Amino acid sequence: MVLAAGRGERMRPLTDTTPKVLLAAGGKPLIVYHLEALARAGVREVIINLSWLGEQIRTALGTGERYGLSLSYSEEGPHALETGGGIYQALPLLGSAPFLVVNADNWTDFDFGALARMKLGAADDARIVLVPNSPHHPAGDFGLQGDRVINTETGRLTYAGIGIYQAAFFAGCAPGRFPLLPLLQRAIAAGRLRGQLHAGAWFDIGSAERLAALEARLRAKAMR
Repeated sequence: MVLAAGRGERMRPLTDTTPKVLLAAGGKPLIVYHLEALARAGVREVIINLSWLGEQIRTALGTGERYGLSLSYSEEGPHALETGGGIYQALPLLGSAPFLVVNADNWTDFDFGALARMKLGAADDARIVLVPNSPHHPAGDFGLQGDRVINTETGRLTYAGIGIYQAAFFAGCAPGRFPLLPLLQRAIAAGRLRGQLHAGAWFDIGSAERLAALEARLRAKAMR
C-alpha cells in the first residue's frame, strides 16, 4: 500500500492544485519512484489511498500497467483518514497476508524487496524501517534494541514511513480517522514490533525547500 491521501499543508501553495505525491523531482512524480522500486522488488499489486485531489492521482497512474503493477484505489472522500484510518479502511483490499506500506511523500533508495522477503514471526505484529534523524526531526521517534523497537530517551531514530504489517496490528480499531502512532506504541508495549535501520538515502519531502534539495540531488546524480 502506498499512502497518498494527505493534503500537504506544509507544501502550499504547490499542493493547492497538485497532489503532493505528484510533485516532481528529477523529472518524475514522487510517487512514481516508489512504484518503480516496488515493481523492481517483485511487488505486483499495489493499493493507493486517495483523498485531496485524488482523481488527479488516479488519472496520472491509471491501472499501473506501465509500471508493471496492478493498481487499485481506496477512496477516503474529502477528508483523509490519517495513516491508521487509511490503512484500516483498505484492509479488505489488502487481504490476510502481511502487507508492505510506504508513505508516498518520501524519497529513498531503500530496497523494498529486502523487507518484503522478511517473514514476520507469530509474535510480531509489524516490522518498520528506521533511519538516522534529519535536521528537521532531530529528536527521532523510537530506539532499536537488536531488531526490537523500543521507547528510549537516547539514541532514537526516525520512523521512515515504511513497514510490513499484519492485519492483527489493527485489531480493535474502528472505521474513521486515526493516526498510526498509538498502534505502534501498543505494539512496542506488547513487545510485538520489530525494526531495522536503513543507513542509505531517505528524504522526507515535507516542505518546498526539501523538494528543491531533492531536485538538486537528483539533477547532480543525472549529470555524473
